[in-house]
Amino acid sequence: MRSSRRRTRVDMSLKTLKQKAKHLKTDIPAVFIAMKHPQTPLLAKILAGIAVVYVLSPIDLIPDFIPVLGYLDDVLLIPGLIAVAIKLIPDEVFEECQLQAEDLWVDGKPKKWYYALPIVILWILAIAFIARLFLK
Repeated sequence: MRSSRRRTRVDMSLKTLKQKAKHLKTDIPAVFIAMKHPQTPLLAKILAGIAVVYVLSPIDLIPDFIPVLGYLDDVLLIPGLIAVAIKLIPDEVFEECQLQAEDLWVDGKPKKWYYALPIVILWILAIAFIARLFLK
């Protein structure tokens, strides 16, 4: 009997985890859109900006090669910053930004994929620079 209760709890927590993951697909772009919205509080903009910069940065607070702890900052820090930023954004502003964020995806892919090009170019240049240093 206990085993079935545990399975039910695990199944329910997996379902809620999957639902939260689906919401992230629109929540993170919605937070990014809210950063540009004039009615978004400054503190929410700052926290969202820190989260975006941290996600795009190749430097982690705790390097990923350290077992367990390396991924803990990614798993806790980024969602935590996003959650606090969402709480600080007024509901009507965030709902409007969510609607705009839903329009960013077409067939499971970003509509404006070319926005990623500067980041890809920076990574290519960084890799080329590092390779050049080691190949000399």
